[in-house]
Amino acid sequence: MPYDPSDARSALPASAAAAPAGPIADADHVKFYELPPVATDGDTRTWYGRSQHLVIGYTDLAGEIEFALPGAGGGHADECAVLMPETTTTAVIKAGDESAEVPGGTLTFVPPLEGGVRLRGHGRVITIFTARTAPEWATPANAASYREPHPVVGPLTAWPEPAGGHRLRTYDLDVPGLAEPPFRIFRCSTFMVNYIHPRTGPRDTTRMSPHTHDDFEQCSLILDGEYVHHLRWPWSTDLADWRPDQHERCAAPSLTVIPPPSLHTSQALGDGVNHLIDIFAPPRLDFSRMEGWVLNADEYPMPEEDR
Repeated sequence: MPYDPSDARSALPASAAAAPAGPIADADHVKFYELPPVATDGDTRTWYGRSQHLVIGYTDLAGEIEFALPGAGGGHADECAVLMPETTTTAVIKAGDESAEVPGGTLTFVPPLEGGVRLRGHGRVITIFTARTAPEWATPANAASYREPHPVVGPLTAWPEPAGGHRLRTYDLDVPGLAEPPFRIFRCSTFMVNYIHPRTGPRDTTRMSPHTHDDFEQCSLILDGEYVHHLRWPWSTDLADWRPDQHERCAAPSLTVIPPPSLHTSQALGDGVNHLIDIFAPPRLDFSRMEGWVLNADEYPMPEEDR
């Protein structure tokens, strides 16, 4: 993969992807700013988008709202997450017998127990559920894209439970991580959040990072600014499956789901702040095997056979 030598990802092992086992999906560009919200409460508005394994909510919070957490669903004990990029928001999160007041500027993994979340303040709040345990009211705008599973996407197999068992786990987002690129990576047992730090100004077009993923989707959520998502699909033996390159311009807020094994990279355009974060399910093995990349790796062990 053609990473610049200064990019820490240049140390990742090369992909050994085989030919796709089925038709490759199109990318989903869920432009929340062009869609009516799924839920409104006063001036607070919420949208949802999904990948095969995740349902991701974006809330533009203005005041106070609350919602219930159903706990484990469908026999799956999957955690969910509440991410608050700004310190102008707070949350009271209850899961089972545990309750905590959580400040903004944090990511919290919530155990799969019945409870609830009360949000207060003004700012953006991101909620992350696995698709198999997402509440019924979290209706994704692109639900039609997943009426049938995408055959190239691998299964969602949970990694081991966290050390010491399930509990509320909150992480400060403004912490040291990788310098180039400015990744802040956290994982739970079923998904991974790469809270890439925001940057100012357009991307240096001589240092793009086109790359592929063998069998997992990338959910790229734009919080600020404007990007072009560049995608190129591999050619199979069936000419009918071929498709042209895509260069999709997306602003904030929007969610783009990038299918495997398409070649892709994202280009920040705006002169101001550009901020995009990535979410993956299951957690990425390649990132997890790199010493020091996952900031909470000591709390969430990898599968024994993958260490």
